[in-house]
Amino acid sequence: MNKNQQEILRQIFEDPIRADVQWNDIEKLLRGVGADISEGKGSRVRIFLNGVRAVFHRPHPEKETDKGALKSMRRFLQEAGVESNAKL
Repeated sequence: MNKNQQEILRQIFEDPIRADVQWNDIEKLLRGVGADISEGKGSRVRIFLNGVRAVFHRPHPEKETDKGALKSMRRFLQEAGVESNAKL
């Protein structure tokens, strides 16, 4: 995981939950930690990481991920064993 990805991870776990994290940056982070990402129907994105599966919706027309989705991403990363202080 590079420094930019570590910064995105820090932003995801930041409190209060942010409203300015771009989805493209989250996808880059997920690839950096080894997630398998595939396209679903419409704006759905299927993610598989460390035995944990999740489906998210890409935000549109905005680029930023809303607070609810960011909270769900935080929970997904925790379940997959990726913590905010992870340095891979």
